[in-house]
Order: sequence, then C-alpha cells, then structure tokens
Amino acid sequence: MTESVPEHFSLPIRVYIEDTDAGGIVFHAKYLHFMERARTEWVRSHGVGLRDGLGDNISYVVQKLSIHYSLPARLDDQLLVTAEPTDYGRVWMNFRQRVLRASDHKELAAADVRVACIELDSGKPRRLPPAMADVLEHSHRTA
Repeated sequence: MTESVPEHFSLPIRVYIEDTDAGGIVFHAKYLHFMERARTEWVRSHGVGLRDGLGDNISYVVQKLSIHYSLPARLDDQLLVTAEPTDYGRVWMNFRQRVLRASDHKELAAADVRVACIELDSGKPRRLPPAMADVLEHSHRTA
C-alpha cells in the first residue's frame, strides 16, 4: 500500500450513495468512472478541449486497462484520483492512475490505462491531434 501524497495531477472526488453498494462500499466499476473524470480534467487542465475534438471527428477510447484494488473506498470518503501520462505513441497514450483516500493518502486502487485516439464516425485509429501530442511531449520531458 502506497501512502504518499500525489506529486502529479489529482482530482478530488467525494463518494456518494450512488457510488456504493448496500453496505456503503464503492462498487468496483465506479473507480473507472473516477479515473475517466481525472483523465478528462488532466486534458482540460492542459488546455485541450475534448468538445472541440468531437467537432473535428476525434474521440478517445480506453483500449486496454489493468487495475488492482487494494482497499475499499466507502460512503462519504474524500478521494484523490491521479492521472499521470507515462508514454505515448502515434495514436495512443498511456496513463498511470491511482485512487487515494484523501485523509491518509492510502492507495485504494491503481491502474494502467491505454487510451486510443479514433475517428469518431468510423472508429478507426487516427493520429493524436497536434495539441494533444504537444502536451504529452511536454509531460514526458518533465517527468
């Protein structure tokens, strides 16, 4: 279990009743929602507009995901969800993501996520747009 404060982008998220099962424990699939929000906010924080991409026939889809659950999140917990790009290619980008309990920074879940860039209308792979590639290049150099 990692107990370190995140050094990279993190998004605070509160656990609501809709996120939990009858016992007040976060349903496993909700972690994917939290991670999706953190990746989206990471992109937004770097000035890349996803809505603009939709207008240019660009979308992003999760291509591959590996997740490990360590400890449960519970109703009313305040979480920190990180998003850190680790690598990228012509049509994809990899992220390392963590879900931490904000009160003690214990790692609840960790995932490696590959996101592919596709043409919205056909679903075919396409090059990352220049703005996204520039952000990833800058992030890669400063890591």
